[in-house]
Amino acid sequence: MAGDGGLSGEHNKKHILFVPGKNPKPPPELHRPQLWRCLLDGVRRARPAVAEALAGCPGVFELVAWNRLFYDRDKDITLDLPWIAHLLARPGASAADRREARAWRRRLARWSYQLIDLLPGAARWVPDPAVRASLREIDRYFDNRDGVARRIRDRLKSQLVPALEAGQRVLLIGHSMGSIIAYDCLWELCHRDRGRGVLDELMTLGSPLGLNLVQRRLLGHDRRGRGRYPCRLRRWVNVSAEGDLVSVDRRLADDFGAMRALGLVAEIEDHARGVYTWFRDARGLNAHRSYGYLAHPVVGELVARWWVGEVAAPGATGYNGRGST
Repeated sequence: MAGDGGLSGEHNKKHILFVPGKNPKPPPELHRPQLWRCLLDGVRRARPAVAEALAGCPGVFELVAWNRLFYDRDKDITLDLPWIAHLLARPGASAADRREARAWRRRLARWSYQLIDLLPGAARWVPDPAVRASLREIDRYFDNRDGVARRIRDRLKSQLVPALEAGQRVLLIGHSMGSIIAYDCLWELCHRDRGRGVLDELMTLGSPLGLNLVQRRLLGHDRRGRGRYPCRLRRWVNVSAEGDLVSVDRRLADDFGAMRALGLVAEIEDHARGVYTWFRDARGLNAHRSYGYLAHPVVGELVARWWVGEVAAPGATGYNGRGST
């Protein structure tokens, strides 16, 4: 299968489900093509032959469009289009991007958020309005007001469960708050729904799952042993960009290492060092945007690796880092 980029009739047994993060999103029929465009570009930067194979199978990529359930409105896609074009036209992160991602202000903010995260109820002290907004949205999800969290997870299940029960290979990608939704959904499938099938791979991008204030409210947080964690999962890869202030704790293997010890997942693999995204808009560098993650060659290599059925050594992407990270 690896020799032909995974094209030999197997693509109809594969699915990539993308769960976006918070905030209103463009209508799914407009949003999905732009996400797919970025993902293909990331794969192309890592493995051109696999990108060509993927490009011939657009139906494998599905968007789990939950945001309208949460916000009751859509975003204008034209606000994103020029910045996506700018992202894809660039060879990678510039020296200026890297300096901005490592700027002392961002480092100081990260340290302060890590300190605040150790203190229950201290989230109100977060100085950055964007991060405060993220925490409020996470609170609203966990509060399940009007059953919205359950309806969001049901939306994901309606796309995920049929593929799992058919024995198909699924890569579930959760960006930002989408990683929380994906995690909770997998926990329910294991401990409440009792369905069949196993998820091939979970990929989390810019995830806040490392935060104590999130872990204290995940489904299963009040249980012990195997009942605490999802179990229908083969592999988990996590990517966190330098300068991303949503994924404050950028490594998840230590937080969820008990899953490996309990035999619930074969590996949790973090890519949390030297990943520089380069999405910019009118406000400057935004290291957290999903477009920037999907277009990154580290994510592209991980997607390619999953597509062709490879299992790399822990921590290895196979990408040499020249020119694009």
